[in-house]
Amino acid sequence: MTLAAPLRAQGASQERTLNLVALGDSLTAGYGLPADAAFPVQLEAALKARGQAVTIANAGVSGDTATGGLDRVDWSVPDGTDGVILELGANDMLRGTDPSVTEKALDAIIVRLKGRGIPVLLAGMRAAPNLGPDYGRRFDAIYPRLAERHGLILYPFFLDGIAGDRGLNLADGLHPTRAGVERVVAGILPSVEDFLKRLRKGP
Repeated sequence: MTLAAPLRAQGASQERTLNLVALGDSLTAGYGLPADAAFPVQLEAALKARGQAVTIANAGVSGDTATGGLDRVDWSVPDGTDGVILELGANDMLRGTDPSVTEKALDAIIVRLKGRGIPVLLAGMRAAPNLGPDYGRRFDAIYPRLAERHGLILYPFFLDGIAGDRGLNLADGLHPTRAGVERVVAGILPSVEDFLKRLRKGP
């Protein structure tokens, strides 16, 4: 018994490494930043610092829309992926794309991943005020509706805490600085940890 107890404790602490993919646009890709400052890299480091056994692949493509993400989801998310952080829709919003088009594409991405047994954490986006209240209501409703429909963990607004803050965004006012990404990571971290718990628990 003196040997068995330490062995059990050791086994319990050696969790399998979970392989995530961050599927997104320039906000995921790390537009204008060194590679080590991109969201997936910073998030992985923050999770590992908290004792999480996880890797996060960067499948962000600058300029991508939700439809663009749907077109490439099969090869951007390889077999063996345990979960996906889905961050798309900002470019749809900036282009004034009909929110129904964005929602349909995001829904199709989620359905396709679920069909492969790959759970999704949904990172939401919100419409800029200059697009008007009607567009804003329709666009902002996409993410809560999808999360409810598919039983997903939702982080309501990916840019929470940094949108409109000149000190945390590059000169274009759209993309976060390294410090801005750090703020994003700090905000989304509890949701991601809940997601990891769900992945380890299984269906």
